[in-house]
Amino acid sequence: MPLEIVTVPCLSDNYAFLAHDPETGTTAVVDVPEAAPILAALETRGWRADMVLLTHHHADHVQGLGALSERVSPRVVGAAADAHRLPPLDVAVREGDTVEIGAERGTVIEVPGHTVGHIAFHFPASRAAFTADSLMAFGCGRVFEGTMAQMWDSLSKLAALPPETMIYSGHEYTLANGNFARSVEPGNARLISRIDASEAARADGRPTVPSQLALELETNPFLRPESAEIRDTVGLPDAPARDVFAAVRRRKDDF
Repeated sequence: MPLEIVTVPCLSDNYAFLAHDPETGTTAVVDVPEAAPILAALETRGWRADMVLLTHHHADHVQGLGALSERVSPRVVGAAADAHRLPPLDVAVREGDTVEIGAERGTVIEVPGHTVGHIAFHFPASRAAFTADSLMAFGCGRVFEGTMAQMWDSLSKLAALPPETMIYSGHEYTLANGNFARSVEPGNARLISRIDASEAARADGRPTVPSQLALELETNPFLRPESAEIRDTVGLPDAPARDVFAAVRRRKDDF
């Protein structure tokens, strides 16, 4: 039985997620931007937070953990590489390690770039990947700590997941990302259609996260360095994919 996953809006534009295993009743919280909306979502469903999965150390993903832990006592899982700057961990994980939410088994994927210790969690049976600020809806995180090469390698790992995988990213940045995507690949009809659908969703108060990986592969410019139109836009018609990605990312930084 797949995980039941709930998107929880936090702060001004962050998302946390509840991942609940109906078979065992176990619930994980993925990232804790703030405690109150997460606790409210748990209470509404009669769930208890048994564990917390942290993707990276930035405050807007971890700062609510203290208040959450005052109400519940979750087991905290995070990257071994970032244990020195994450909240205290009960379980420190690395690439390929297994994480279990009740009967559901997931795998840790190291995705450095946005931060050097960023990780993602992939639960194949539920067709879900929690990617936070690595692969995002219509975009990817700014490369703050790692290198462009690291970020491209990380995105390539995620792009290789099954296309039906739902991508649970960390922010409601979809409209801004879509405007940028249109600027580098305006001839992509699927991209334009996605912008229209995203605008309608936001006008109706609905989140645009999660998104399906197949859709990201069709419309996300950071996954599309082989697009002739994108290559022409950045002036790199014959460059390696990694260089095209880096040019697109730098363009987004100044957009």
